[in-house]
Amino acid sequence: MDKKTPLHDEHEALGASLTGFGGWLMPLRYTSDLAEHRAVRAAAGLFDLSHMGEIWVRGTGAAAALDHALVGSAAAIAVGRAKYSMICAEDGAVLDDLIVYRTGDAEFLVVANAGNAPLVASELAERSAGFDAVVEDRSDETALIAVQGPQAEDIVAGLVAGDDVATVRSMKYYAASPVTLTLADGGTVTALAARTGYTGEDGFELFVPSSSAVALWRTLLAAGEPLGLVPAGLSARDSLRLEAGMPLYGHELDTTTTPYEAGLGRVVRLDKVGDFVGRAALESRRHSAPSRVLVGLRGLGKRPARAGYPVVAPGSGRPVGTVTSGAPSPTLGYPVAMAYVTPELSAEGTEVGVDVRGRTEPFVVVPLPFYRRPQH
Repeated sequence: MDKKTPLHDEHEALGASLTGFGGWLMPLRYTSDLAEHRAVRAAAGLFDLSHMGEIWVRGTGAAAALDHALVGSAAAIAVGRAKYSMICAEDGAVLDDLIVYRTGDAEFLVVANAGNAPLVASELAERSAGFDAVVEDRSDETALIAVQGPQAEDIVAGLVAGDDVATVRSMKYYAASPVTLTLADGGTVTALAARTGYTGEDGFELFVPSSSAVALWRTLLAAGEPLGLVPAGLSARDSLRLEAGMPLYGHELDTTTTPYEAGLGRVVRLDKVGDFVGRAALESRRHSAPSRVLVGLRGLGKRPARAGYPVVAPGSGRPVGTVTSGAPSPTLGYPVAMAYVTPELSAEGTEVGVDVRGRTEPFVVVPLPFYRRPQH
């Protein structure tokens, strides 16, 4: 049976359509996919991300343990900053993609995808053996609420006081800091506020104890409503991250994929000191030509490609790849997709076809991301 987040009753009260995702029952949408997507691009959206995994690694050997366990360099992360990383198998296959926050000299928070969180916690514990580090899975006691969109900073800054206002206003992308939020009922909650996100917009993710989730959710809804904030579900989250060219585990990343094929070789730090799980396999793959390449596809017609649809060579109809994610782009007004294709068809401007339920639709290879937020 799917697990429920601490905000499940709030979603039901708001009339959300619910769906199973990563072992959790999650809101798919509250009103319409389009309205929620556009609200995040124009104003703000409120997301329940409490299905994600929160795993703490603490101790004087925490950085060394994570350097051994992950492909990135945890030791290189400054306190108060974060890095995107991956945990790979010995053969270089991606077990999950992660965000690693350094919250102290000897303390890190690893955030894993919902369906992979138990595996990541288990692997981190196993890989940390022999290091002075303790791994603690706090996923069940932690709620995660995200405010995403151009109005996100004003909404979050409006709920803090004193020095925390400057902390929120000046926080850099991929940084995190504790802040105290004033709740609508007059109480307060200390949150780890992180300026990260999965929508291509500015925004904050707020980690709080599960017991404070409902009060914070209601407070954010009330504070954000005058600024255009709406609750947003998984469907809008998916179309937003697709426009932003961000991978989704189980689609662009899985155990048949290495970081290099996914165009994410930059997260693999072969120059760091010491061995790490998957190092030999990834080192041998670094300079070899991949058999497939992840590309962006822009639809030249109106019919969207969907995950699993075959990509075919123009003219011959020969299969040359597979769509991993695809949808109409509400922001851009045409279909977009990500797909793995053979290297000879991966260059920008190459025209390919996608078999959309028996009919070949024209697409062209374009750079990722499809959308970048305006810089002010």
